[in-house]
Amino acid sequence: MADIKKTTKEILQQNLKNEKPQSLYNAESVKKIKDDYGLFKENYLEKKGGEWQSVPHTILGSEIPRDMLYAPVHAPELDYDFDLGYPGSEPFTRGIHPNMYRGKKFTIRQINGYGGPEDTNQRLKYMLEHGATGLSVIHDLPTTQMYDSDDPISKGQVGMSGVAIDSADDMEILFDNVPIDKVTVSLVTHYPSNTAILFPMYLAAAERKGLSFDVLKGSVQNDITLEEVVRSGPESIPPRDCFRIQVDNIEFIKNNVPGFNFNTLNGYNLHEFGTSGVTEMAVAVANAIESLDEMVARGYDVDWVAQRLAFFWSISSDFFEEVSRIRAVRRLWYRIMKYRFGAKNPRAMWMRCHVQTSGISLVREEPLNNIVRAAIQSLSAVFGGVQSLHVDSYDEAYSVPTEQAALISLRTQQIIQEETAITDVVDPLGGSFYVEALTNEIEKRILDEVEEIEKVGGYVAAIEKGWIHNKVAAYFCREKELIDSGVIKFVGSNVYRSETAANPIEVFSYPEGVEERQKAKIASLKLSRDNEKVASSLVALENACRGKDNIVPFSLDCARVGCTGGEIFKVFKKAFGLWKPPVFW
Repeated sequence: MADIKKTTKEILQQNLKNEKPQSLYNAESVKKIKDDYGLFKENYLEKKGGEWQSVPHTILGSEIPRDMLYAPVHAPELDYDFDLGYPGSEPFTRGIHPNMYRGKKFTIRQINGYGGPEDTNQRLKYMLEHGATGLSVIHDLPTTQMYDSDDPISKGQVGMSGVAIDSADDMEILFDNVPIDKVTVSLVTHYPSNTAILFPMYLAAAERKGLSFDVLKGSVQNDITLEEVVRSGPESIPPRDCFRIQVDNIEFIKNNVPGFNFNTLNGYNLHEFGTSGVTEMAVAVANAIESLDEMVARGYDVDWVAQRLAFFWSISSDFFEEVSRIRAVRRLWYRIMKYRFGAKNPRAMWMRCHVQTSGISLVREEPLNNIVRAAIQSLSAVFGGVQSLHVDSYDEAYSVPTEQAALISLRTQQIIQEETAITDVVDPLGGSFYVEALTNEIEKRILDEVEEIEKVGGYVAAIEKGWIHNKVAAYFCREKELIDSGVIKFVGSNVYRSETAANPIEVFSYPEGVEERQKAKIASLKLSRDNEKVASSLVALENACRGKDNIVPFSLDCARVGCTGGEIFKVFKKAFGLWKPPVFW
């Protein structure tokens, strides 16, 4: 592996300087175009006036300045083979598969989750019956924060904004008569700690269905960023311990559940929490680098490990920036894998990603406008070449989507796939002077921010020192000012407001009695399980946490004997202690 004392940017610069790009454009032609472009600009400004360069202000945008017109002068050294290539070939700018969506359509993977596992089970079946090609499950706040439904802190939140899961019994109910051996399942586990709790419950439920781990396919999130930066829970374990659990999850899943993505490095929630698109990707890339470094230190081959690494991006409203961001990070990840890690397996160099349209861009005023917002955002994702897509529903500014709203989101993806011919051509915006210049600029900016993180001491150190927290806080405050002042515009909300009240929409009605049902199930579980096995499995897990063994096999044993998520989290808190982020202003 490359010398890790150097930053990733320094390593790439050292390796790339040996390349000898051959410009797509003739130098003499570029010179003439540059002269002509300058004359056009001069004449235009003389006759029309105004600003030649503008800075777009869009929700969660990166504010990269844009010229009014783009030409070859904006990427004069563009080398087709070096910068673009062919889809399915290095540097993968144009996509990771040669025929992209002609060969395999992007997976339609809508998020589902509300009430108890019985309720969400019905929604999963509904989505499959209407054409979903993958499943995604989001959990309620107590489950996500690792508290049981009967914990006082959970009161009033059980089954709200996601499904309540307290044990492997609930996981078994959630996937009752759902063919998890035939459809991919994304478990929105968010945190490494929660991944080490919920994924073993999923595996225990699969065992009860008679399924072996090697037939299971899907992904977990397992991202320290969410647990230590984005998390809204009152208790967090220290970042170093959290990172250790993240890598333990990676190691266990890669060895035992080969069809699962062990990381879906989550830029989405950080972006929605309050960062630019550049920071979103830089943070996820820095996390991925540090995770692979640790796996290599544990003795694993990077080519073997990296094949199951995936990313999760937020797609917002600056259309061409979103297209270019996906292309840029795909090329950058290829270069990192090739030059920093010395990867040789092409699949290990792929930046595979799931994306979700921006939830924070949805507004309560005139909510049907959100259908248009999500459709445009999903188009940019498809033009960028993503592998899997979730389209937010128009009523998510109010609540969990109704069946009707969820169906419209599903149909949005199906219309893109079946009615528009958009997927017939691979990377249709490739070669655009504008898109290529923007792709180059975004790649540079992501790499610059990765270097900032590495100079702080690495990704975990950047969390410990509050660097990322402060980055988020500064961006969030400025973004709020721009929205409040109307610089960032929301049609129907802070501009073009209608004087006529919009017709009310149907809002999702949560099932009643969920909290009581979950509490009753926990009480029944604790009476029926072998509590001696429960106690011994929790002790074994605590010993593993305090030692150096991978903790996931011990957590799996806990799930098998009926431990609850809250009981397992108490072990983590006892073994590792608690941590408060050092936020400075």
